[in-house]
Amino acid sequence: MRVAMRVALFPTCLVDQMWPSVGEATVRLLRRVGCEVVFDPGVTCCGQPAFNTGYRAQARQVAAGTVQRLLDLRADAIVAPSGSCTAMFHHLPELWPEGDPWRARARELAGQIHELGTFLVRGLGKTDVGARFDGRITWHDACHGLRELGIKDEPRQLIHAVNGAELVEMPGAENCCGFGGTFAIKHADISVAILDQKLSALEQLDVKAVVSGDVSCLMQIGGRLARTGSPIRAMHLAELLAGAEAPA
Repeated sequence: MRVAMRVALFPTCLVDQMWPSVGEATVRLLRRVGCEVVFDPGVTCCGQPAFNTGYRAQARQVAAGTVQRLLDLRADAIVAPSGSCTAMFHHLPELWPEGDPWRARARELAGQIHELGTFLVRGLGKTDVGARFDGRITWHDACHGLRELGIKDEPRQLIHAVNGAELVEMPGAENCCGFGGTFAIKHADISVAILDQKLSALEQLDVKAVVSGDVSCLMQIGGRLARTGSPIRAMHLAELLAGAEAPA
């Protein structure tokens, strides 16, 4: 009998607090493709907000607990529905000096964590996961996933295999949405200007949904779409592949 791959879920803070249906969809999807999914509710943040704003000591304090709890799950792989947080785990060893046991633990964890879409395609060799969506959709390349992890072809392969869906490439799909974490707060006017350039291209496509792999981008894009009265929905890749639509 084949033993199921044991996969630990790292849900991310934004999924946990703002868009829990993405976490639920990720679990359903991983189970559908034959994985055993484990989760520690005590896992918190990867430390990225503090790290990106220069508070390295605070990032180290937050990250240490997350690193240890995830390692304690003894999973074959750790999966996150976020390129941003996945990329952050690759930076975690920088928080401790060479020779520090925590640096070794962080490096071990970095070798185990995968972004959801790339885990399905590269890790499991799956592109058709039995998903269905009726209509035209487009893909937004989130910055961390594209530029730090090299995620580009994998989500498109998965979308092409979704029954009933038509993938329409958006001009400037690789362009930033303007979120950038605290950038959107500190430089709100610039953030919105960047976003509106992307939405201008998006509105010309006649699509039902814009899909991406990071809730942060989708909150930025979806919020602006809602405020402008657009019928286009923002959907996470996990929800598309699990057959569930994002909340209105």
